Amino acid sequence: MADALEERLNELEVRLAFVDDTMATLNATVSRHDRVLNDMRLALERLRVELSGVRTALQQDARDEPPPPHY
Repeated sequence: MADALEERLNELEVRLAFVDDTMATLNATVSRHDRVLNDMRLALERLRVELSGVRTALQQDARDEPPPPHY
């Protein structure tokens, strides 16, 4: 009977060690993904600002510009 209990206890300890390792791996993966996602958010915001500037530049009408000096 004691052998069966010891075997069950060993099995639980092995499983717990596996769960601990899996949790540590998942935590590292989530942390890495969070950094990547944050970098992507910053890049997207920079692109939005740049696109806004391009849109503003493209909205200027060429007829509003003064004629070249040789006219």
